[in-house]
Amino acid sequence: MGLELMGAAEIQERLGVSRQRAYILINRRDFPPPVATLRMGNVWLKSDVEAWIVEKRPHLVGGDEEP
Repeated sequence: MGLELMGAAEIQERLGVSRQRAYILINRRDFPPPVATLRMGNVWLKSDVEAWIVEKRPHLVGGDEEP
């Protein structure tokens, strides 16, 4: 299994929010730090983002979404 990463667009899609709202959330102190910064922007480990969702947005866990 490869390294699973998420950029801002993937986080926006996963959370079901606007681009502006996604950027507000990823800049919060309690959001996981990015694992790398590329020319296209920051990237996060999917597992870190999913752990944050479980803690901060539990209503998004389950259903059709992958943890």
